[in-house]
Amino acid sequence: MSIRHGLLALLERGPRYGSQLRTEFESRTGSTWPLNVGQVYTTLSRLERDGLVAQDGEDDAGHALYSITDEGRVELRSWFETPVDRANPPRDELAIKLAMAVGAPGVDIRAVIQSQRGHTVKAMQDYTRLKARALADVPTNRDEVAWLLVVEQLIFQAEAEARWLDHCESRLVRLAEAAATEPAARTPGTPAERRSAKAGGAGGARTGTRR
Repeated sequence: MSIRHGLLALLERGPRYGSQLRTEFESRTGSTWPLNVGQVYTTLSRLERDGLVAQDGEDDAGHALYSITDEGRVELRSWFETPVDRANPPRDELAIKLAMAVGAPGVDIRAVIQSQRGHTVKAMQDYTRLKARALADVPTNRDEVAWLLVVEQLIFQAEAEARWLDHCESRLVRLAEAAATEPAARTPGTPAERRSAKAGGAGGARTGTRR
C-alpha cells in the first residue's frame, strides 16, 4: 500500500494535519490498513524533503498544516496513470508455506491446505457481511464508496485464494495417484553384491562351455 501517494491524494482536497490525515485515510479504506500518527508524520517529512508537500501554517487549534505542491500534484497524477507493477509481486506467506511443505518430513500438506481453506472461507464470509451492511444504505459519499471498493477487493482476493487452495489439493491428489501407479524401482544392491552376481554369471557361462 502506497501511504505516500495516499496522503498526497488526501492533501489534494486541501490542507490537513497529521492525525486528520490518519483519520481520513482509515475512513477511506475502512481501517483495512491502519496507520499510526508517527508513520503519517514520518511520511510527511519525506514528502516535504522531496518537495511534494509544504507546511502551510496552523489551524485554529495550533495543528501544523500541510499542503500539496505543484510537484506533488504531478507525482500524484503519474501514480494514478501508471499501472501497479506486478512484475515483482510481494512475498506471499501462504505460497511460501505450501512450497516448503511439499515433501517436508512429518508435514501433512493436505491438512495444512484444509486448515487454511477454513480460515480463508471464514474471512470471505466476514467480508461479505461487511459488504451487506455497507449496502444496507445506498452509499452516498466518496468515503462510503471507497470503502465498498476495498471490501469487494478483499472478497475477490479471498475467493481467488480459496480456488487456488482447491487447485493445490487436486494437484497433490493427482501426484499421489501417479506415484502409486509407477512400477517399483529395481534395487541394484551393494557393490559387493553386484560383483558377486557378475562373478556367478561369468562362472555359469564358463561352465556351460565345457563339454
